[in-house]
Amino acid sequence: MVWINPFISWNPEECGGLRKISVAAKNLWLPDIFIIEFMDMDQTPPSLSAYVYSSGRIKYDKPMKVTSICNLDIFYFPFDLQNCTLTFSSFLYTVDNLLLGMDKEVWEITDNSRDVIRTQGEWELLGINKATPKLAVGSSLYDQIMFYVAIRRRPRLYIINLLVPSGFLIAIDALSFFLPAEGGNRAPFKMTLLLGYTVFLLMMNDILPASGTPLISMAPSTVGRKEEEEERSIYFALCLSLMVVSLLEAIFLTYILNLVATQPPPMPHWLHSLLLCYLRATGGYHERSQKETRGSGPNLNHLPGSMEPVVMAAWVPGTNEANLNGDPRSTRAPLEQQAQGQSTVNLWGRLCLLLDSLLFWLYLLFMASSLITVIVLWNS
Repeated sequence: MVWINPFISWNPEECGGLRKISVAAKNLWLPDIFIIEFMDMDQTPPSLSAYVYSSGRIKYDKPMKVTSICNLDIFYFPFDLQNCTLTFSSFLYTVDNLLLGMDKEVWEITDNSRDVIRTQGEWELLGINKATPKLAVGSSLYDQIMFYVAIRRRPRLYIINLLVPSGFLIAIDALSFFLPAEGGNRAPFKMTLLLGYTVFLLMMNDILPASGTPLISMAPSTVGRKEEEEERSIYFALCLSLMVVSLLEAIFLTYILNLVATQPPPMPHWLHSLLLCYLRATGGYHERSQKETRGSGPNLNHLPGSMEPVVMAAWVPGTNEANLNGDPRSTRAPLEQQAQGQSTVNLWGRLCLLLDSLLFWLYLLFMASSLITVIVLWNS
């Protein structure tokens, strides 16, 4: 701080050419300049000195460590830009007694600050601007200087530690759809992957912002936080939801396949008609397959992805005895029941394959649209 005190001046020629002296700050009048955003106690070391010039000009360098308030908008974390303010004003003296000015230009202060902050790894100083609004308190008007400090977060650390591992886990979860659902390995694999992703979120919770609603966030692990410090997850919650939905899909398909393998239920008429229309449209169904089945007896059918043929028809009592007696009429009805059961199993198997493919593409579509939305929000 630099100011003029007209009551302290002398003629250097009468004082042996002395133009500057050092005086203890406690013996001088000091302007009560403070920072409005200051949130901590003033820990300035005592017994500081000021330089007093023969013209009455006083220069007082006061080192301060300032802990200030900054309204952070961390919605775009870790690609966020912040604009913090530092407001210098007087507490006692109005504009009639004290006016504030700048001893240096703003670009000089910006260059000096950029050189000082260069060693800091997380933030990058973009620029500093100033404004000189007046502060009106009742009928009194106070002068003040407001600095706008624009900083940008360096996202490399968070991309490597958060986005890349999360993207890998989501990609592995999508590739797990290629595991055969009837083998019983898909659901345990997805469950293990979901557990690993939850552990990953807990480990990365410490490097995320403590408040706000960013696109990348997790639920807080500390109990008893203030309401304004509670976090809400968006990006990671979306990834976690995708993994949970894929796990539910695997469990549902496994249940359907096990039900078909043990006791296939009758297919509803509307579902049967819809499935047949789809298979005819895609060329996956031929009318002659039913005729061949009826003429040659029950065929062995492969469930989707199974390595060995599975016979799904139920055993009918009296079939062997009828074959021994040589009565063709007595064997026709059981064979027709077997053929109908085998046809039902085939339809259920095709339905499971169709559902698996449909849910897989829906999963990819939802994942791609969600990631594109997040990227667009980050770039906006």
